[in-house]
Amino acid sequence: MGLETEYGITNVLNSARRMGPDEIARELFEPITREYRSSNIYTSNASRLYLDVGSHPEIATAECDSLHQLIAYDRAGEATLHEMAVDAESRLAERGVGGQIYLLKNNTDSLGNSYGCHENYLISRKVPLKALSKQLLPFLVTRQLMCGAGKISIPTQGAPNENFEAGFVMSQRADHVWEGVSSATTRSRPIINTRDEPHADSTKYRRLHVIVGDSNMSEVTTALKVGSTLLVLELIEAGVPLPDFEIANEIRSIRDIARDFTGTVPLRLRSGKESTPLEIQRAFHAAAKKWLEEERPDTHRDEVGLRGTPREQLEPVVELWGRVLDCFDTGDFSSVNTEVDWVIKKTLMDRMAARGNLAPADPRLSQIDLTYHDINPNRGLFHVLVKRGMAQSLVSPEDIARAQVHAPATTRASLRGRFLTAAREHGASVNVDWMRLKINGEHSMEAVLGDPFSEVDERVESMIQMMSGLDQS
Repeated sequence: MGLETEYGITNVLNSARRMGPDEIARELFEPITREYRSSNIYTSNASRLYLDVGSHPEIATAECDSLHQLIAYDRAGEATLHEMAVDAESRLAERGVGGQIYLLKNNTDSLGNSYGCHENYLISRKVPLKALSKQLLPFLVTRQLMCGAGKISIPTQGAPNENFEAGFVMSQRADHVWEGVSSATTRSRPIINTRDEPHADSTKYRRLHVIVGDSNMSEVTTALKVGSTLLVLELIEAGVPLPDFEIANEIRSIRDIARDFTGTVPLRLRSGKESTPLEIQRAFHAAAKKWLEEERPDTHRDEVGLRGTPREQLEPVVELWGRVLDCFDTGDFSSVNTEVDWVIKKTLMDRMAARGNLAPADPRLSQIDLTYHDINPNRGLFHVLVKRGMAQSLVSPEDIARAQVHAPATTRASLRGRFLTAAREHGASVNVDWMRLKINGEHSMEAVLGDPFSEVDERVESMIQMMSGLDQS
């Protein structure tokens, strides 16, 4: 599993001039481009850090094989970017520019542009993608009931939301997808991207690339988003029969669901029947609960670490999943208002709106919306809520700090991390990507790592020894 998260970027200066996103991004990445002559690198923890299209800093986590491990590496990416922002602010201050850099873990900007949080799941090549998509799409379209980040949506002419009223919506990405399944990522922005880049042995594996999800500040919501999807994928791969909920118009449905806080908006199915988001999610939840309790083989821990996501990490996911769905029956979400992003945010905004008699389009509510996603731990609204006990955490600060420095020990990422550490320690010229590790120059060597589950490879050990020898010579 892995997460790719693009961050919004802006700044507030002490002077009259405001830097544009391109300028801020260049300043943010200046030490990296100076050292590596590139704004696209792999970090010491084997994750990928780069500047994406539109001046969006992006972190793609290293390959992870358990849920809590993935959350720790996602948070480690935030910590790395925050340190880069602090460093950039320091350099600006030295030049007399001053100001603050804001990195936002959200999905939309004030101009209506959208940027994503993409989920990657390794699945068997034996599962036909068309059949998988048919079963998975209804789950992904309705998943926002539990996993949305929420936002204030203000109608804009020519935008997907122009025919809706201003107000709070459950998902930031719902208005910005245009197809159910496609090989594109930006031109038509589908729910599932089918571009065949497995980053592993293509005879065995396929990479399922889900690009409809919101960026979550809450670790608990991230666990719910990824954990529930993981269980549904396991059901599909195991051939467990699931009801036919294929939706006739996924794109219209995903927008309607985002604005319905009862979970009962009628959805027309391709079979000619109708269902509701709540009914669809309840069916998937029941199947996942039965699978986890009665049929799913549990994982194991060896001397290296956990091999896969254990039942003990998935049981809280299934419990919270059911609890969120129950809230839609009563309309009372207070039992999840410290765990689910859109509920945390909406609770806060509703209080603010009631206290000040504010309309949905009031800029003060939009300011709260943005500040919620500020990743600065000393300033961001979500982090303030955590400190006040109004939002929950899942992984420890120690786990996050460790993940920032060390690669996951139980996957191929361990090899990449050790290789990079050796190369930087000994000043070796190397090329690295998800599958390939290469030493350049006269003593050129290369290893292609097709097994993402293997953290041992004699070729890589030889290359690391060679770099040490070159340094001594």
